[in-house]
Amino acid sequence: MTRINIKKTLWFALLLVSTATVYGQKTTLQSFPLSSVRLLNSPFKEAQQTDMKYILSLDPDRLLFPYLREAGIESNAKSYGNWENTGLDGHIGGHYLSALSEMYAATGNQLIKERLDYMLDWLEKCQQKNGNGYIGGVPGSKALWEEIEQGKIDAGSFSLNNKWVPWYNIHKVYAGLVDAYKLTGNEKAKKMLIQLSDWCLNLTANLSDDQIQQLLRSEHGGMNEVFADVATITGYKKYLTLAEKFSHKTILDPLLKNTDALNGLHANTQIPKVIGFMRVAEVSGDKDWANAADFFWNTVVNNRTISIGGNSVREHFNPANDFSSMIESREGPETCNSYNMLKLSKHLFLDNPSSKYMDYYERTTYNHILSSQHPDGGFVYFTPIRPRHYRVYSEPQESFWCCVGSGLENHGKYGELIYAHDDKNLYVNLFIPSTLNWKEKGITLTQNTKFPFEEKTSIELKLNKPQKFAIKFRYPSWVADGKMKISVNNKEMNIEKDSNSYVSIERKWKTGDVISIILPMQNKTEQLPDKSNWVSFVHGPIVLAAVTDTTDLVGLRADGSRMGHIASGPVYPIEEAPLLVSNNADLANSLITEKGKPFAFTASDIIYQEKYKNLELVPFFQIHDARYMLYWPFTTKEKLPEIQKAMKERETAQMKLEAATVDMVTSGEQQPESDHNFKGEQTDTGIFKERHYRNGKGFFSYDLKNPLLEARKLRFTYFGTDKNKNFDIYVNDILVSSINMDGSEGDQFIDKMIELPAAIINNENKILRVTFKAKPNSMITGIYEVRLMK
Repeated sequence: MTRINIKKTLWFALLLVSTATVYGQKTTLQSFPLSSVRLLNSPFKEAQQTDMKYILSLDPDRLLFPYLREAGIESNAKSYGNWENTGLDGHIGGHYLSALSEMYAATGNQLIKERLDYMLDWLEKCQQKNGNGYIGGVPGSKALWEEIEQGKIDAGSFSLNNKWVPWYNIHKVYAGLVDAYKLTGNEKAKKMLIQLSDWCLNLTANLSDDQIQQLLRSEHGGMNEVFADVATITGYKKYLTLAEKFSHKTILDPLLKNTDALNGLHANTQIPKVIGFMRVAEVSGDKDWANAADFFWNTVVNNRTISIGGNSVREHFNPANDFSSMIESREGPETCNSYNMLKLSKHLFLDNPSSKYMDYYERTTYNHILSSQHPDGGFVYFTPIRPRHYRVYSEPQESFWCCVGSGLENHGKYGELIYAHDDKNLYVNLFIPSTLNWKEKGITLTQNTKFPFEEKTSIELKLNKPQKFAIKFRYPSWVADGKMKISVNNKEMNIEKDSNSYVSIERKWKTGDVISIILPMQNKTEQLPDKSNWVSFVHGPIVLAAVTDTTDLVGLRADGSRMGHIASGPVYPIEEAPLLVSNNADLANSLITEKGKPFAFTASDIIYQEKYKNLELVPFFQIHDARYMLYWPFTTKEKLPEIQKAMKERETAQMKLEAATVDMVTSGEQQPESDHNFKGEQTDTGIFKERHYRNGKGFFSYDLKNPLLEARKLRFTYFGTDKNKNFDIYVNDILVSSINMDGSEGDQFIDKMIELPAAIINNENKILRVTFKAKPNSMITGIYEVRLMK
């Protein structure tokens, strides 16, 4: 590096510090390095160890295969399957770098470090062979990036030049290198990261801002976040400029105006972008961008999040005033969403240490993240809240979904925000058994607790020398005012929470000081955000649920199929689910503690059906391999007949359609289309009346499954008022219908049914490719749903 570059680096580093200081006037709060915290025995420690076994069970050579293939390096390994050889090749490898870095920092396990070093060594060889700084497993990488560099851009919501979200894919590599450097100090990772960032700078150097915004139509993870990270690592402003360019204005602009325009959007596409907005704000000092990120957090948490902390249905934000689709769907909140909402919460908390961020962080960590890993290993993609449905778990050598990648990370970083600090004072945010080593201050802290199975925690200090500072304890929102008690060396303190809901105890601390905290919990119910007649029971921060049965758990352990992550077993009628009937406004008062069980309750007085009266409500994170009740329908005695009739009518129609369906795809939604091998040209997606659609001037197709050869009809949904939309429909290249729309079918959704010809039925096709093709000088109307019917 030349002297001029050194001066530039020092100047920009000073700029970063100064702007961060101006922007963050309230605090200079920091999280502790993950390596400073060690978990003690608890469900979190168990989950960490389970995750570590899963991580080590994966074959690094198979994860590396896509990178070697794209670099032209021969390998004797065989690529993993599932998403790893169907277009998203290599995305797990990036997550793997992050997971290894986090797990090594959290445990110091040398096997993990050796695995990380091995991955980095081979990725470095790939980077060197590529010769331009690039590292990636995207199939056909060289041709793809040459097209992009030349300005040839064809971007859809989940495709770019007919590749499956390549920016999203390589973002995992960027993030993995960032984590390898920041968490473990690996200088090789830093060098590779900078070279990869320079590759992107060169790739996009001649693209206009409009062209880059066109690129960003395709899901791209947190590319803006990683470039902001690189700016802080190197001190060079060019990377911050790149981070700003890679910030999607279609999402940012409404947030800058405090406008919620999220309905129908693919949820996890947006959350990483917003993390990036916040990261850019931290580096640049742009308060407006920080406020935009905070507005997003508030609207998602307050209006779109259920009791476990998750959000979305079939991966998309449902209308904030209508959660019926979430109640009915097999595909409830996605684990990746919560993974990213926790990242955003961490950034917002460190900027403004309000307890509300940690209340959400705690709720989501205990109830969604902890519950998303099986005790024997395996990660959950969707957590249905449909009554009496279940979850599916990944298998190490078979399943490579996005939620496997984030799942590998989730359980290795539980220690990242239990504690925090400013220049002088210590924050205790979570009540998780752990030790903290604050090396710079010569302070060691040990937190012992069985929380939430006991309503207290104890903290013991060890100091190199007595020191005066404040310890700030979070006063959780679930503890009633005046009920939290804190004692130091058995002497109760007078405490008062501040505007951020933290309690501060300042004194001269010494070795042997013991702080005892009493944390009384109580039962309450929480309605869905749309205030419909569905409630979840919560005890303190812990969401309660009940096992109903263990029948028909089809695909409980996922195979390698494209839709193996979905709990595809039969859905049970909602009108037959346990129903709560009570004229008491506070249903939680009816919960009765089970004798001899520290964390189990019954609600026999308010459960209407006799066969369900003995159901036990226990922490949701303890429930696995079962169908369950997480949200419960409720009514009063007077309204019971009315609600039973309405539920039965709605459910009868739904169940009839479900029973007659062989396979279906929701057009315009990312994962359902990917799972059905979407292909298309000159086609686009949109949202109308809160429903997704796909239209186009070219064609698009899906591969629908017909495993038992039951398909006899094709049904598709469109809106009746479109005019001059003329298109043909083919099944396995056989024309089955021509549609000429004149707008005469009315202002309504139309479900069009077409009989399949004998030539298709008699050929025993287990896969039926359904193609919509525009006629010359016309286009395909918006198609909302496609079903094969018995």
